[in-house]
Amino acid sequence: MDMSFSPELEPFRQEVRSFFATDYPQDILDKVRKGHSLSTAEVRKAEMALGAKGWLATAWPKEFGGPGWSIEEQYIFDEELERAGAPTVTPMGVIYVGPVIYTFGSDAQKEKWLGPTRSGEMGWAQGYSEPGSGSDLASLQFSAKRDGDEFVLNGHKIWTSAAQHADWIFLLARTSKGERKQQGISFICCEMDRPGVTLVPIIGIDGKHYLNQVIFEDVRVPAEYMIGEEGKGWEYSTYLLGHERTSYARIGAKRKMLSDLKDIAKAAPAGGNEALINDMSFVARLADTEIKVDGLETTVLRILSSVADGGAPGNEASIVKILATETHQAITELMLEACGRAAVVGTPDSASPDWAADPVTAYAPPAVSTYFATRAQSIYGGTNEIQKNIIAKRVLGL
Repeated sequence: MDMSFSPELEPFRQEVRSFFATDYPQDILDKVRKGHSLSTAEVRKAEMALGAKGWLATAWPKEFGGPGWSIEEQYIFDEELERAGAPTVTPMGVIYVGPVIYTFGSDAQKEKWLGPTRSGEMGWAQGYSEPGSGSDLASLQFSAKRDGDEFVLNGHKIWTSAAQHADWIFLLARTSKGERKQQGISFICCEMDRPGVTLVPIIGIDGKHYLNQVIFEDVRVPAEYMIGEEGKGWEYSTYLLGHERTSYARIGAKRKMLSDLKDIAKAAPAGGNEALINDMSFVARLADTEIKVDGLETTVLRILSSVADGGAPGNEASIVKILATETHQAITELMLEACGRAAVVGTPDSASPDWAADPVTAYAPPAVSTYFATRAQSIYGGTNEIQKNIIAKRVLGL
């Protein structure tokens, strides 16, 4: 099987690579390289740099302001973004809610939200999980009651990624009760600074602010903030989740981590005068992980090939979610082992001095942070156990 891209795409790859090397904000790359968190202003700066180039909403069709790239061009762009060490594009706007808006939204909603989202000026959060509704999302209790030309929102959303950077949140709310719990759910948007909206940070074990709880108390929003038809939110969310789970793959980032891991292993001691890269047990596990990344990439390319032929990410997206999660966790476990004692030292997020010059100590703080973050990957976005049930029922027909 020939997995290489057409030679005609090489000029495009070089254009993207040159952009990240010269035109993209280098201070952002430096901060990410050191494992520090970005401020809201820095997130906007990074994404507006892509938006100004027309490269933020890379999968959007031209009619909605996207670049009109082929599947291959989108894939190459993601590879080069990750190779450069740029921060991942916040997916809630351009990957999740954007396609829902231009597929199911009204003309007024498209006019209001698509432009600022595409340019990077507007940030979004995703309000799905609740304290009692995680993987069983359809059991959600968050309510939206119609009152004239408004909806009144009440309830809690939790594990809300990047809400501290968001201007808007799209959420699933129960507008009525049906025979099935998936019925009566609607898809509604709300400004994060609306009266009655309270954001409560959830700080991770590594000191980073990834997640939040968002509390709504009698929050009034115009009825035109509901996307599509009332009661069809579950249908729209299912459409969105296919895009979400295929976006987990991040092949380029994993290959960069493997390259960094090899650099660490060349410098890290394994006993005596030997470097860790000469430890056959470690090398065998490294090779096994590289093979898993190859397998993940092959799976992603199969799905993207189907999309290129007019399909959409289907139940196979659950396979990507599982493989991407387990592979990422395996890489970070090897990274932590390679960093050794240097990984034990505590370093407050965004407040540490520049790390030492040698590879082991330099990589250790971000490696520890990434290790902790990946522990949650097999839980959020639908647990791996739930994904296996989906595969068994919908793909294998068991």
